[in-house]
Amino acid sequence: MTVRVCSVGKIKEKFYREALSEYGKRLLAYCKLEMIEVADEKTKEGSSPSEDRLVLEKEGRRLLEKIPERSFVIALAIKGKELDSVEFAKKMEKLFLEGKSDLSFVIGGSLGLSEEVYKRADYLLSFSPMTFPHQLMRVILLEQIYRGFRINSGEPYHK
Repeated sequence: MTVRVCSVGKIKEKFYREALSEYGKRLLAYCKLEMIEVADEKTKEGSSPSEDRLVLEKEGRRLLEKIPERSFVIALAIKGKELDSVEFAKKMEKLFLEGKSDLSFVIGGSLGLSEEVYKRADYLLSFSPMTFPHQLMRVILLEQIYRGFRINSGEPYHK
């Protein structure tokens, strides 16, 4: 099983990198994990909708280039389906049982994701109607993926 996290921008903060590294180590027991970062576009304060759309399109193309054609794509989106941890675990398990052994989770940059990425997505997932920093969202996502594998393996986890 391959789990890929494709995201916009680099993680600069040491504490985020350490958390991602820790969950990356834990996930080795369950799957092959790929963490892919694509360059973000500089956005100026007060940019126009057309400028924002160009930024999203450029970042979206970079993300899509990194996703294999066979991959089942789960885009993180505020308008996506909200699942609790057990439901998320069951969603992953169902996908794996259906033969979808390559999952790509996609996290956008500060402006979100392009329409092209949404069109490529097989599933839209929301962790909350709140907005989180995309760096923190990577940590939250890896923790939930790890928790999901533990739930599906019948191993203890914190409720």
